[in-house]
Amino acid sequence: MKKTAVLVAGSWGTALASVLADNGHEVVLWTRHPEQVHEINALHTNSRYLKDAVLSGNIHATLSLEEAVRGAAAVVLAAPSSGMREVAGNMQPFLSPHTLVIHAAKGFEADSLKRMTSVIAEELPQQNPDRIVVLSGPSHAEEVIVKCPTTIVVAAKQLEAAEAAQDLFMSPYFRVYTNPDVVGVEVSGALKNIIALGAGMSDGLQFGDNAKAALMTRGLAEIARLGVALEANPLTFAGLSGFGDLVVTCTSRHSRNWRAGYMLGQGKPLAVVLEEMGMVVEGVKTTRAAYEMSKHHQVRMPITQVLYQVLFEGKEPKRGVEDLMGRVRTHEIEEIAQEAAGKWLG
Repeated sequence: MKKTAVLVAGSWGTALASVLADNGHEVVLWTRHPEQVHEINALHTNSRYLKDAVLSGNIHATLSLEEAVRGAAAVVLAAPSSGMREVAGNMQPFLSPHTLVIHAAKGFEADSLKRMTSVIAEELPQQNPDRIVVLSGPSHAEEVIVKCPTTIVVAAKQLEAAEAAQDLFMSPYFRVYTNPDVVGVEVSGALKNIIALGAGMSDGLQFGDNAKAALMTRGLAEIARLGVALEANPLTFAGLSGFGDLVVTCTSRHSRNWRAGYMLGQGKPLAVVLEEMGMVVEGVKTTRAAYEMSKHHQVRMPITQVLYQVLFEGKEPKRGVEDLMGRVRTHEIEEIAQEAAGKWLG
């Protein structure tokens, strides 16, 4: 039995803790909230995030970051992207250089526009950055916690680290693939939330399946276009962390980003949407970050641009979709194929 720490005790962190506990590991789940510690330890539930799901007795919650991290063979960072730097920095004094560090966040740091592995590497100088693992893919916490079959990806520059994470999580209902393309896995995991906002908005406007299919397809091209500019492998975007995660996030009732977009499409202001959601909606901050990145790298991202205008400049959602449909004619197979061929086929 290996001691594994999971930070923090939101829906995804709790679901991942459950997978680890089912695999026989001793899991310490860290949270800042005393009432959550009491509920998890006394009742074996985390009702705010996962209703009445019963948690394993192998999961122990704590308010102490030192108790969670010290002596752990692996630490899973499931904090929102906005809190990743703080959590990683605070746990640094208690972390062994040999501890496997895995993050499961899907977003960029708002100010620096950095990916999460870069943020974590800066805060944990004692760790080999090539051994920092990202876990991503089509995986709703609400389904993982009840053991629905799920398949995800773990990526690290060092194969041994990815395989260690694979061994840690692999189970009869939780299948894990490895991938060396850290950039592609992180970029696709973050950007699909933007497209999910758009898909929800389209559904909220009652625009139908044709419009959503078009938005998802062109959205994937947009994700890949920025990913290739950041030197990701274009094949990653056709895999679980790209196409797979995009599909599940754009079509599922469990998706926070889809639900937020749906409410926007119904005419609710962003502030009201975020208040009613009551949980982090990564796609909102990611839209701002991706908009800035697209300008910096001179990458065309029309869906991201329109969503930026809706979220932060007051554009009406209906007008935004009309603007997308009325864009200048273009070819479907575009420059991304040429860029990919140049970078990956020699």
